[in-house]
Amino acid sequence: MIRRPGRLALAGVLVAAGALVVAGALEDTLTYYRTPAEILSDPDAAGERVRIGGDVVPGSLRRDGETVVFRLAEAGHEIVVHQRGAPPDTFREGEGAVVEGRLSPDGVFRADHVEVRHGNEYGPTGAESPDAR
Repeated sequence: MIRRPGRLALAGVLVAAGALVVAGALEDTLTYYRTPAEILSDPDAAGERVRIGGDVVPGSLRRDGETVVFRLAEAGHEIVVHQRGAPPDTFREGEGAVVEGRLSPDGVFRADHVEVRHGNEYGPTGAESPDAR
């Protein structure tokens, strides 16, 4: 009987140690979602890997060599985004997008991944939505 509490304590310590190792490994793979206003107002945001969502500002999309430059806006706040390579084929001005990367010290968001944000309703082009009736 004396051995049983010792074994339980050892098992508890091993489980806790395993949980800490797993949590530490996951910490490096997590990317937090923030708004343009949050990232621009946080002085410690530079260099932190984050995901930002908003709408691509009409008239802001341009190519500069291999870099795509655009502004992403949400709730009246805008951030300039530079992304190397081509964005997805469905990427358009005025449409929603989610970018993942890091804010550089000069205030430009350097994205290494861009996704198009889709609405909740899909249907054939020109189809009448149930709400429009």
